[in-house]
Amino acid sequence: MRKIMILFLVSFFHCFGALGQEKDITFDNANAAYNAGQFEKAVMLYKQILESGQHSAELYFNLGNSYYRLNQVGESIFYFEKAKQLEPTDEDINVNSAFAQNMTIDAIENLPESQIAQFQKSLFGVFSFSTWSVLTVLLLWVFVGLFLEYLFFKSAQLKRSFFFSAMLVLIVFITSFFVTFTIDQQDKNTQYAILFSDQIDIWSEPNLQGDLLFTLHEGTKVQLLDKLEEWQKIRIANGSEGWIRNASLKKLESAITK
Repeated sequence: MRKIMILFLVSFFHCFGALGQEKDITFDNANAAYNAGQFEKAVMLYKQILESGQHSAELYFNLGNSYYRLNQVGESIFYFEKAKQLEPTDEDINVNSAFAQNMTIDAIENLPESQIAQFQKSLFGVFSFSTWSVLTVLLLWVFVGLFLEYLFFKSAQLKRSFFFSAMLVLIVFITSFFVTFTIDQQDKNTQYAILFSDQIDIWSEPNLQGDLLFTLHEGTKVQLLDKLEEWQKIRIANGSEGWIRNASLKKLESAITK
């Protein structure tokens, strides 16, 4: 029985390793196709990796670049946004995403942010959500370790050092936990999508009797606020809101669940 179990484990890890190697080969082939100017082939190969359940900022970034070369505005912006969800501070991703945004017809300015909002955005963007999560857990363990040292050491000087170190780590832990929790709640309560309709009208009410407010085009990022049958209420970056009917939208699913 033991031999059978060992053979099973060996076979499992062999298959797992072979699967990872196959993904690496597909990724290399996709990169080679991109470098050769075969952008449609590159897209096909990158999407094969996505369909296998693998997600990464690099993969989304390469897909965004491929669609950008194919002049497919919506798809390009969508995958750059997916890459930014995983690596919000990556310079290459943000620069190429800006190039893709320049392909859109709609020039929408962001609402001015308060200093508090800017500070919060900068703090939250220091790490990705997964890194903040790992940091929070590590800080908790460090705090517990330091506090136990404080309890069990008899030297007054050492106890004082461990106590103040534990308090300092506790403050950093609380900050990290707050950031992680806030990012998680924002992600759950806020849903964004990329518009894939060539052109669509925005109405003041979820019916054609309302006022026509403005028009949007492919590639615009919108926040989804509400839904009523074939109508959806949206908000764009400048704060304007309205209703769209039967729009072609592609939701930016949570990066946290990936």
